[in-house]
Amino acid sequence: MKKYIKSMLFIIATLCSCSNNDNQKLPILGVRKPIERTVDGKTVVDTIYKTIPPFQFVNQDSSRVTNHDFDAKIYVADFFFTSCPDVCPVIQRNMLKVYKKYKNNQTVKLISYTIDAKYDVPSRLKQYANKLGIKGTQWELLWGSKQETYSLAKNDYMVSVDDNTKGPGGFAHEGYLVLVDAQKRIRGVYDGTNEQEVNKLMKDMDILLLEYRK
Repeated sequence: MKKYIKSMLFIIATLCSCSNNDNQKLPILGVRKPIERTVDGKTVVDTIYKTIPPFQFVNQDSSRVTNHDFDAKIYVADFFFTSCPDVCPVIQRNMLKVYKKYKNNQTVKLISYTIDAKYDVPSRLKQYANKLGIKGTQWELLWGSKQETYSLAKNDYMVSVDDNTKGPGGFAHEGYLVLVDAQKRIRGVYDGTNEQEVNKLMKDMDILLLEYRK
């Protein structure tokens, strides 16, 4: 998984270095497949890209949140748990930078999925949100079943998460920030513990926002 992500990051960096800001377009990551269809008697091949599937969770305000709350939005997603003693505090501080830059931008949202379904109930997530200074619903801290959360992480966001009694806090997870476009396709993956990577994420978000204005 890590080898695949690093390869994708290298491809993104290479593509971005080959053009100026006005002409840049972010790659679409993940599995894709060709679909044939007939148009005016001719066979046309379309490319179908993998998208984030429908989901339903509960946020820090105990409100139901689904994939439809992110329709026509670009968003950044990560996986964490509030009692994490290792990388999560760094990742969430970097997510906070993203939150502050795009605060009140109605086209941008953030998601932090907790991987600790037992402990990180909505009331706990609310305390954590208050500590970070999160207000409103632009940044959703989401709680759901372990099975659904793990499945989304591994199968859809390309982020490894698992139980690990020997790991910090009892979990093992990768600290990636995943950029998703308005069609729910993955457009970038970034190391959430690396300041340069987070700066790159925000630059790519600006590129993606421009893409939707054209």
